[in-house]
Amino acid sequence: MRGRAWWATALGWFVGGGITAWILWGPFLFFAYPGREAHLVLDTADACVALLGAFLAHGRFVRAGRWQDLLLAQSLLVLAVSGAVSGMLAGVLPGSPGATDVWMLLGLRTVGALLLLAASLVGPVRVVGVRLRRAGVAGGRVAPGGRPSRAGAPAWVPTVGGPTLVGVAAFVLASLVGAGLPVAVDTAYLEADLRPALLTAHPVLVGAQLLSAVAFLVASVAFTRQGIRTGDTLLRWLGPASALGGFARVNYALAPSLYTDWLYTGDLLRTGFYLLLLVGAARELSRYWTARTEDAVLADRRRLARELHDGVVQELSYIRGESHAIQDDPGLRERILGATDRGLDEARAAIHALGQVEGEPFAELLHRAAHELGRRHRMDVVVDADPLLAVEADQVHTLLRIVREAVTNAARHGRAEVVRVELRGDGGARLLRVCDDGVGFDVDGAVQQRTGYGLVSIGERARALPGTLDIASEVGVGSEVSVRW
Repeated sequence: MRGRAWWATALGWFVGGGITAWILWGPFLFFAYPGREAHLVLDTADACVALLGAFLAHGRFVRAGRWQDLLLAQSLLVLAVSGAVSGMLAGVLPGSPGATDVWMLLGLRTVGALLLLAASLVGPVRVVGVRLRRAGVAGGRVAPGGRPSRAGAPAWVPTVGGPTLVGVAAFVLASLVGAGLPVAVDTAYLEADLRPALLTAHPVLVGAQLLSAVAFLVASVAFTRQGIRTGDTLLRWLGPASALGGFARVNYALAPSLYTDWLYTGDLLRTGFYLLLLVGAARELSRYWTARTEDAVLADRRRLARELHDGVVQELSYIRGESHAIQDDPGLRERILGATDRGLDEARAAIHALGQVEGEPFAELLHRAAHELGRRHRMDVVVDADPLLAVEADQVHTLLRIVREAVTNAARHGRAEVVRVELRGDGGARLLRVCDDGVGFDVDGAVQQRTGYGLVSIGERARALPGTLDIASEVGVGSEVSVRW
């Protein structure tokens, strides 16, 4: 995953840098095309993707309360609405076309780029002292884990409030000084040449675009590093996306087609930024709903485990307690006790399986099961398990059942005081061994009778792995059950 993330970002740098180098030094190609409608379509699509990304980042901010998500949401919101706002206000702002409206759009997009840079550098730092209220919730302060407290403003206020203040300030400033602003972009040269002359815009516009390019390119590296460190899908996609966005600003510094009705390389790279952002947003949404589904399944499994514990286990425990009162037929009493004990083991094994977290190392599961068995049977169960030994998910339940059966037999029939459970590699195979210091038994006799020690059940489970079972025991010296698979 680490390598793929860096390769994706490097590819973004290579594509953006390659296109920029071609424009500067490559052979002549007809890269500039007139297309007011196409320009409008791209601007609209880019704005919609930016709004989707802002909404997604806002949701992350509401859940986790991190500065990074808040700044990212504000950045994308500024980038989304800057073009539409400046276009709608172009007719009411003072100054000639290509002057005030272009300077206002340039200022808003520069602020958006700097907010993106801040989001990439701040890291997973939580907002302190900001009170939020989620929609549909009485109110709350963002706390560790994203839970709200009892009072606060609506959650959208910090997300929308910052960009709104920036937009209002830009409009007021443009209204006050717009009449004296120089023309930022002269588009006349585009009417006669499909390869526009470079660096013809106002020097301040060129400098602002290069500043935005630096912000995007630094953010590209920072987002990639954080995405790898935290495993954040959205941040990993923002790495290559920001690389394309940075070189788009370099191209806008060379040929500012963003402010004209012409399409040029900068517009293509900018759209590439939003396409990668869209992919990252889709992956983030998919991961989020997958996690929600897994949480719901796990919660349902825990509910079933509680119902088994409070229902079946309690009833079996009651039957077992009442069975001690049977005095007339000792054989019947022992059969009932044996049946209830087996039922309790089955129910507890099911509870354990339902409460198991997917992906948990098998060594940890083995330690927890051994602790439970030792406490229940009042004996020492010692585990020596290789924590790095991998066990397939479909084999975990079977192996735990073998251990539970072997330890239970050692306690009930072998009257053992200490049981040792080992898990290790054995050549190219894996070995699970359960040894006890009990009274032992006659293995051949038990196998022939197929009763008493659960050997048939252990053997069937071992073959299902698939694996082999080996049992060694002598009367008076304990027992050893080994499963190799």
